[in-house]
Amino acid sequence: MATILVLKLVHLIGAAVLFGTGLGIAFFMYMAHRTGDPATIAATARTVVIADAMFTLNAVIAQPVSGAALALSIGYSFWEPWIILSIVLYVVIGLCWMPVVAIQLRLRELAAAAARAGTPLPPDYDRLFRIWFALGWPAFLGVVIIFALMIFRPQLW
Repeated sequence: MATILVLKLVHLIGAAVLFGTGLGIAFFMYMAHRTGDPATIAATARTVVIADAMFTLNAVIAQPVSGAALALSIGYSFWEPWIILSIVLYVVIGLCWMPVVAIQLRLRELAAAAARAGTPLPPDYDRLFRIWFALGWPAFLGVVIIFALMIFRPQLW
C-alpha cells in the first residue's frame, strides 16, 4: 500500500509540474511577446528554454514510468479504455511539445539577433510565434482531458 501511495505522489507531482510549467511558460512567453521588445523576448525565451529542459523534460520522462508502475501496482489493465485514451493524448501532447521546444529555440535566436542589431523582430518571428501559440492549445486541452480521465476513469467502450 505504501508503494502505491508513493507512486501516486510521484505521478501527481509529475502531472503538476507538466501542467504548471507548461502554463507558466505559455504565460511568460505570451507576455514577453506582447511587449514587442526583442531584448525582453530574448531574455524570456532563454529562461523558458531552461525551464523546459529542467522541469518539463524530466516530468515528461517520469509520467509514463510512474503511470505504468502505478497501473501495474493497482492492478489496472493497460487495455482500460481511459488508460488507452490517456496514452494516445499523451503522445499527441508530445507531438505538439517537440516542435514547440524547437520553435522556442528559434524565437530566442531571432529575438536575440534583433536585440543585438537594434532592429525590429523579423517576419519569421511572428509566423513562428503563431505556430507556437497554436500548438499550445491542443497540448493544454489534452492535459486537462487526461486529468479528467485519471479522476473519473470512465468506461468509454
